[in-house]
Amino acid sequence: MTTADITGAATTEINKAVARRFYEEVITQGKLEVLDEIIAEDGRDTAVPAGGTAGPAGFVEHITWLRGAVEGVTATVTDTVAEDDRVVVYWTIEGVQRGVVFGAPPSGRRFSGVSISTIRFREGRIVEYAVLPDRLGILSQLTA
Repeated sequence: MTTADITGAATTEINKAVARRFYEEVITQGKLEVLDEIIAEDGRDTAVPAGGTAGPAGFVEHITWLRGAVEGVTATVTDTVAEDDRVVVYWTIEGVQRGVVFGAPPSGRRFSGVSISTIRFREGRIVEYAVLPDRLGILSQLTA
């Protein structure tokens, strides 16, 4: 194993740890101040509509909406896969719908859904976040 291999392995482990902080501290615990530590100034949350705010403020918009629409939201990381500057996160979201989610009006129903996110890093900070939620599975629970 070369020094570059060791450095690369250490970087992917750091990136995975930062990704876990995003789900555990930011989404589940609501610690929005953590975003200033883990999001690059030019970081982009692709879940924010086109033309939305870049950087930590864009992530604040997304998380503030999510925590308002889903009471008691928890984001549980079930697996991570990392290579180079990317981490793929498999996670479960749970909570009670209190606001509009995927176009469905508030139902007061508890739901759970699986999501897969791809996060790109630069120097230990998130520069791009994309999420692919199980919209159909979640909507079927909210509108049944």
